[in-house]
Amino acid sequence: LHLQPFGGGLVQAGGSLRLSCAAPRTITSVFNPSTIGWYRQAPGKERELVADITGSGVINYGDSVKGRFIISRHNARKRIFLQMNNLKPEDTADYYCRSSSSHSWGQGTQVSVSS
Repeated sequence: LHLQPFGGGLVQAGGSLRLSCAAPRTITSVFNPSTIGWYRQAPGKERELVADITGSGVINYGDSVKGRFIISRHNARKRIFLQMNNLKPEDTADYYCRSSSSHSWGQGTQVSVSS
């Protein structure tokens, strides 16, 4: 399952960004049942789960983003979205999307939040 994240950028604290994760080379019969997650890694820190969503729509959020971030999926478009609201400087990181069945990490998209 090849996933491509995009939508990162620079935003002020309190602002919002929407990340997208696309799977253009994956057929829907593989994409639709897959559990896909957003992860992030800040400089000098370990990679952590931000949120994931199963094929049936069950969602799990990391404690640090609960109430601020919303994960969703659009199976027909083979997309996973991460709406990030009330961003904080500590949300600054490289963000990755990955299927639970993957064993490698692809390219991330950078999010920088200024205070």
